[in-house]
Amino acid sequence: MIEPTRHVSRNRILAVRGAQVEERDDTLVGEEPMEIRVAGPGQADVAVAITMRTPGSEAELAVGFLRTEGLIGDGDLAAIEFGDPAALSQPDDTVIVRLNRRFDASIVPERHFVATASCGICGKASLDEVAIRCDPIPAGPLVTRDTILALPDRLRAGQAVFERTGGLHAAGLFDPNGTLLAVREDVGRHNALDKLVGWAVLAGLMPLNDRILMVSGRVSLEIVQKAAVAGIPIVCAVSAPSDLAVEAAERFGQTLVGFLRGDGFNVYAGRERISLPGQP
Repeated sequence: MIEPTRHVSRNRILAVRGAQVEERDDTLVGEEPMEIRVAGPGQADVAVAITMRTPGSEAELAVGFLRTEGLIGDGDLAAIEFGDPAALSQPDDTVIVRLNRRFDASIVPERHFVATASCGICGKASLDEVAIRCDPIPAGPLVTRDTILALPDRLRAGQAVFERTGGLHAAGLFDPNGTLLAVREDVGRHNALDKLVGWAVLAGLMPLNDRILMVSGRVSLEIVQKAAVAGIPIVCAVSAPSDLAVEAAERFGQTLVGFLRGDGFNVYAGRERISLPGQP
């Protein structure tokens, strides 16, 4: 995955470490707005959302957002275009997703899309709506404790930009044996997941019924919702889940693991997918 140079920048800082003071260069993660637009055959493109994101993987982010928000299906894509270079200094700040079927633009004001780097589309009322457009999550896979415990280090090893900046969230997709299949990074944890899902849609890998999701940071409602739409049965995180995230995982039939650190973790929902010594 080749990222644009804008995903990081350099800045002069004053570093204070105990009694030592040093002026030096520092690497910062990039953050820029991106507009997502959609159009069907013969239609003018319409704006769906603007999200603050880390530059890179724009097509995946747009497709993943539209897919996890239920606006497109896996076979709806016709083409992906970027903004007019003659009108925009950064053409990839606008992504136009063209569909092979007509797009119902009336959905946009009805859904009140708001996306920022820190939070996607949140709210307990959205659980009913998400449940309607989610296919049932299948029973498998069954994974071992050792597989779960290995995920954080394997995710961290794939975070190239985090190693340079320390300022990014990550979402990684694993197989049941714990092999890292893909990782995406962004200033927004839900953006990182949308990029990952977009990658899967464009690669023709949906639904992700036999995969494990590992995210940095906490697990909020929108992470569980987006994973459920993608068909992901197991969601793991370094930090804690919210109560709504646990409620959503139970409702969608997902396994939810939090506080995955060192040699331990908590299982908040779906414990039947994790094989533990001494447990039936």
